[in-house]
Amino acid sequence: MKNIPEKARLLERLKNGRFNLPDFIYVPPEDFKKEHFTALKKFLEKHRESFKVIARSAHPAEEFYKGGTFTSLETYADIGGVIFARKKMIKAIDSSCRLSVLRQQRFAGAPDIDPDQMGVIVMPFIEGTSVMAKKIRGYWEFGYCRNRTSRVRSDPYITTTPHNRHLIDISADIQKKLGFRCEIEYIISNDNQIFVVQAKDISGIELLEEKETERAIKLDGIRRVRIRRSYRERPMYLMDLHAVYMRIVSCCEEMVLDGDTPSCGIDDIIQIVKSFEQELVEFALMHHRFGVIGLCMKPPEFLYQVANHYLDDTPELQQQLSGVLHQNLYATDYFLTEADTLITKDRIHLSLCGHDAYGVDTVRNPLWSVYWHNERDKEVLNKFNALGFTTGDTVGIDIEADDKPLVYRL
Repeated sequence: MKNIPEKARLLERLKNGRFNLPDFIYVPPEDFKKEHFTALKKFLEKHRESFKVIARSAHPAEEFYKGGTFTSLETYADIGGVIFARKKMIKAIDSSCRLSVLRQQRFAGAPDIDPDQMGVIVMPFIEGTSVMAKKIRGYWEFGYCRNRTSRVRSDPYITTTPHNRHLIDISADIQKKLGFRCEIEYIISNDNQIFVVQAKDISGIELLEEKETERAIKLDGIRRVRIRRSYRERPMYLMDLHAVYMRIVSCCEEMVLDGDTPSCGIDDIIQIVKSFEQELVEFALMHHRFGVIGLCMKPPEFLYQVANHYLDDTPELQQQLSGVLHQNLYATDYFLTEADTLITKDRIHLSLCGHDAYGVDTVRNPLWSVYWHNERDKEVLNKFNALGFTTGDTVGIDIEADDKPLVYRL
C-alpha cells in the first residue's frame, strides 16, 4: 500500500515491537472512495462492546504539520460513524484548520494538502487520561491532560516524574525501537493500563533558546504550563470588538433612520465584518509567532444583541446579518487559536490542553496567557490607549521574580 501515513506506519512498528497498543485499523482513502469496508466491518465486529471509537486523522502529509493540526474524533462504532468522522476531518481542513494549515505552509514549508487523501485510523474508545511524552535535554517530560467529564476541571500540567515510573522505561524503549527522537502519546485507562496510541518523529525540530531584554508595564499574572523562560517578544494584534460592533450598529442605525436613501446598506455592514476577518487572516499569515492584546475579546453582550435585532423590521436583511455575525464568532476563534500569547483581562485566557499545552511545538514557544485583574480593567485599558499600542507593534513581556509580567512596546 503506497503513501501510508507516518502515524499508521509507526503504530504498526510499535505493534510489531510488542508494545501495548489498543487494537487499531488503518482505513486508506481508497477504501472510502470505493466503499470497500470489509476489513473495517470485521474490526468493528470485534469491538461490539464499544459504543464508540476514536477516529484519528491519517493524511500522508500530516507528518509535515505540527501535532494537533488535524482533527481526531470520537464517533459511533459503526461504518456510518467512521464515514461521518472522516467527512468532518476533511471539512475541517477548509474551516477550523484552514488558517493553521495556511500558516504552516507559509512559515514552515509544509506541503499542500489534498483533503481527499485523508485516511483514518480507528481505535476502540478508551476512557482515561492522555499523557504525552518526549525527551528534552537528556530527561523525559510528561504532559498530563485528563479527559474525564467532571464539574471540577483540572488544568493540564507537565512533570518529569510521571505517576507510574514505568512510563519512563516504556518511552525510552519506544524511542530506541523507532531510532529517532519522538513524541509519544499514551492513554492511561481508568484501570491504570498504559496504552500507546500515537508516536511522531520530532527529530527535525530544533529547541532553541530565546533572548531576554528589558521591561515596561506591570500586569497582574501569567498562566503557562511550561515554566522555562521569563521573556518573550511578539508582534501584536490589537483586538477591540467593541469598536467593530459600534461601527456595525452605527451603520444599522443609518439604514433605519435615513429613510429611502440610506447612506449605509446591508452590503456595507457585511463588508465591515468581512474586512475585519480578512485583516485577521492577513495578520496571521504575516507573522509566524504572534500575540493578541485583547482590549475587548468578545462582542459586548448588549451590542451583540442590538446588532442581531436592529434590522428586525426587515427580517431577510436581519437574517443575513445575523448569519454573518455568527460566522464571525468562529473566524475570531480560529484566529485566536493561532496566537501563542494572549494579553487580556483575567476572565479570558487561552485554553491549555492537549498538543497546545505540552506538544513539542510548545517547548520553544509555550502558550502564555498574560492578564490583569478585572477590577483594574478601566485603568489598564486607559494605559494601553495612552501609550498608543496598536496592531503591528512588537511587544516585549518580561516576567519578574514575583511572577508579575511587564508589557511594553519595543
